[in-house]
Amino acid sequence: MVLSEQPNDICILRLSAIGDVCHAMSAVQAIQAHYPKAKISWVIGKVEAALLEGLPGVELVIFDKKQGIAAYQKLRKTFKHKKFDVLLHMQVAFRANLAARCIPAKVKVGFDWHMAKEAHSLFINQSVEKQQQPHVLEGFMGFAQAIGVPDAAPQWQLPISDANSAVAVQYLDGLGKTLAIAPAASGTERNWLAERYAEVARHAHNQGFSIVLTGGPTALEQCLADKIMQYADFPVLNLVGKTSLKELLCVLEQVSLVIAPDTGPAHMAVTVGTPVIGLYAHSNPARTGPYLYQDYVVEVYHQNLKQQYGKTADKLPWGQRVKGANLMEQITSESVIAMFDRVVEEQKLG
Repeated sequence: MVLSEQPNDICILRLSAIGDVCHAMSAVQAIQAHYPKAKISWVIGKVEAALLEGLPGVELVIFDKKQGIAAYQKLRKTFKHKKFDVLLHMQVAFRANLAARCIPAKVKVGFDWHMAKEAHSLFINQSVEKQQQPHVLEGFMGFAQAIGVPDAAPQWQLPISDANSAVAVQYLDGLGKTLAIAPAASGTERNWLAERYAEVARHAHNQGFSIVLTGGPTALEQCLADKIMQYADFPVLNLVGKTSLKELLCVLEQVSLVIAPDTGPAHMAVTVGTPVIGLYAHSNPARTGPYLYQDYVVEVYHQNLKQQYGKTADKLPWGQRVKGANLMEQITSESVIAMFDRVVEEQKLG
């Protein structure tokens, strides 16, 4: 434990992204369970705050990176008269490191030097214990353990309103068992092919599943959804860009199964207990895959890692990415359909 006494005033620093915030939340709620009287402030990105708004017992302090220098000035002003017992600095990006400079704390805990990047070690005075090949979620749980929280299975209690749930119910009314496809990641190279999504969706439709497309309002997401719709010769409900983050969370909670690449909605689905088939080519699913459903990942990461570096994952820096604009094309429709059938059987979704 890096503290000499129980912390009463804790600051969390994790700005982005949606999936990582979902992972971090499991650590935050483990801290709350162990230290129910502690005050917790969470410095978080503007988009991510929309998902966590209303989180019980946590004050969200929004850091809007689009404001540039003004965002740091605002943060410094917010905490001008504060002195946290501990800052849990859960992000190595340089903008987060600069944000850490604006947060007064007796102890600033960050990643161990094996994981630290972008001068992260210069902005902390304590570090978590080194972990052997942790999932991102487990890495965040290391911060909780560093302040005396026992290791525990992750739990999530995301705040959603009756109105959020009602929107999802209205959209999904009468659809029965439903496959949701969240097709788009943040970068085009991590997206699967539209025609292959449609092939898997057609198979699911033939098995009696209704099909729903989900995602945000970006041009990339809407374009990919439109392409999938063009290949679909069966009914598909396209909700891309039509839901808020909380409404999307409720949709993901109410569907039967989700298929997605390494993208925020995949990890959101995990928090509400919906099985996820993850599609991975560029990053190690053992590190960034859907945490409770890593056995359901369809991946070509390891074969490309070996081809590009001549070594297996355990012989390389943990989290080593592989490069290539067309790696996702190596994932076949047949392999995803086979996984779909397996999940339907094992999760008793048929």
